Amino acid sequence: MSLSQAAWKAEQAMGHNDNAITAQDVTNPGLDREKWGDASEIMKALCWMGKNDVQMVETPKPKVIEPRDVILKVTGSTVCGSDLHLLHGSVVEMQKGDILGHEFCGIVDDMGAEVKGLEKGQRVVASFQIACGDCYYCAKKLSSQCEKTNSNTIEKGMYGGNTAGMFGYSHFTGGFAGGQAEYVRVPLGDVNLLKLPDDVPDEKGLYLSDVVATSWNCVVDTGVQEGDVVAIWGAGPIGQMCADFSFMNGAKRVIMIDQNWRLDFVKSKYPKVELVDFSKLSNTKGVVNRLKEMVDGRGPDVVLECVAGEYPKSIAHKLEMAAGLETDSPEILNEMIESVRNYGRVGITGVYVGYTNHFNIGSLMERGIRFIGNGQAPVHLYWEDLLKKIQKGEIDPLKMVTHRVRVEDLDKVYAKFDKREDGMQKVYVQTRFSAPPCEGSPGLTTY
Repeated sequence: MSLSQAAWKAEQAMGHNDNAITAQDVTNPGLDREKWGDASEIMKALCWMGKNDVQMVETPKPKVIEPRDVILKVTGSTVCGSDLHLLHGSVVEMQKGDILGHEFCGIVDDMGAEVKGLEKGQRVVASFQIACGDCYYCAKKLSSQCEKTNSNTIEKGMYGGNTAGMFGYSHFTGGFAGGQAEYVRVPLGDVNLLKLPDDVPDEKGLYLSDVVATSWNCVVDTGVQEGDVVAIWGAGPIGQMCADFSFMNGAKRVIMIDQNWRLDFVKSKYPKVELVDFSKLSNTKGVVNRLKEMVDGRGPDVVLECVAGEYPKSIAHKLEMAAGLETDSPEILNEMIESVRNYGRVGITGVYVGYTNHFNIGSLMERGIRFIGNGQAPVHLYWEDLLKKIQKGEIDPLKMVTHRVRVEDLDKVYAKFDKREDGMQKVYVQTRFSAPPCEGSPGLTTY
């Protein structure tokens, strides 16, 4: 049994808190066919089966189990770097058979009697978080911190409070089946679905679910301003969108730190972005020194973390993580703190799940660094305005999309994505319900 599974057993033994207004731990309709499954139809879905093991399975279509549920025919989903944290067992409380996937769009197939404002057949995109719509945080549209959709005891104990429930992201965040499937149940659907207009195809609207809103939140929450020099760690989809959004918010320069073909991709798509290949720098302070050299000897005004804490560089942190002495490495965070100018701003959007050692709090305090945990992005705060920007052509999510794949190939796609093979960045996952590809969509790749 992996640590992730053991944590779920511990949660079961302790029991949940009593704050949630929607059913918890409904991660696959096949795990309780009578209560959660619609026996009239079988669907394909990607399931977590153990550490570093995901598999395509056939399982019953979900059914309405609460009066504000919406059942979607999934027309598009994707794979996120955050999904790899589940694959690797970095995020705790996984159960064998959990359906993954927190970014998806689709067509309304069925709904409960109390759903308002939606009709069958409408195209919609889901937010990756599940919000109630009326608690303290939801009233401010800070939907990722909803107080009524996640009653996990361990999360509250570790963090001092719960986040919102999240699709396909373990029992730690409420235990909700994800959208890497042909159908998905959306609790409180009239709050957590946004209608997509005819002039926004699924291949663009899908990414409002997470990556576009998360990147926008990273930039504006960290406070990128007119004339700033911004450095971004991570050349994946989030980093790429953050580069675009930094320029949109007035940055005069953007520098990106990563390695290999990922930087080549950025160079081809985002020619204004300056590049630093950390693998070609000779010592542990190589990135810090290079950024100081590039920016007046002081360093950037703003630095953004778009990687995650599960990737240690040094032997020491590899050993500490393997021994369970820390869950996350602080090495990128320390690079950022030491690289940014005095009184500069550090924004953390890459996933960090627990505790870390050897964090340079001295530099943070003595140099007046603003250290900002951007949090899970509050999608509801931004998605209506971001949709308008997509409609106007100000944002083009397809810039970061490299592959179009089939849902039945998702287990193979995870393997490719994890190993960073085939030049894979962001994917669009089609199902039997998907519309024909829109203009600019990559051609279909099968595995």
